[in-house]
Amino acid sequence: MTLTINPEIYANLLTEYQPKVIKTDEENDHAIAIAEKLAHRQNKTGEESTLLELLIALIEKYEDAQYPMGETNSHLMLLHLMEARGLKQSDLVGILGSSGVTSEVVNGKRGISKAQAKALGKFFNIDPGLFI
Repeated sequence: MTLTINPEIYANLLTEYQPKVIKTDEENDHAIAIAEKLAHRQNKTGEESTLLELLIALIEKYEDAQYPMGETNSHLMLLHLMEARGLKQSDLVGILGSSGVTSEVVNGKRGISKAQAKALGKFFNIDPGLFI
């Protein structure tokens, strides 16, 4: 569904909030404050929703450049999920295969196959792509 917006109303919003490429933490904080205000507004207009999308894109661009998350590998993801849920290696044997294969995967000596990623995704109720 594409939102239809009134160009005049949208222009007024742009004039009021003056969104621009974010270059400092202060500008980012200001954009976040406006985005939060718009996000919590009841019965947002199409113009407000469009402005909110623009602000989110600008915020994400700035934060991705300033605070990169780095690559998360599948092995670290698995270890994190195991720790967070209090699981032991033996709890994953039925999901990953034999105890030998499970040991190799958990200890980082063997990569996670697509089939194993799919099984882990189902087990942890998350996107299997996180293990690939």
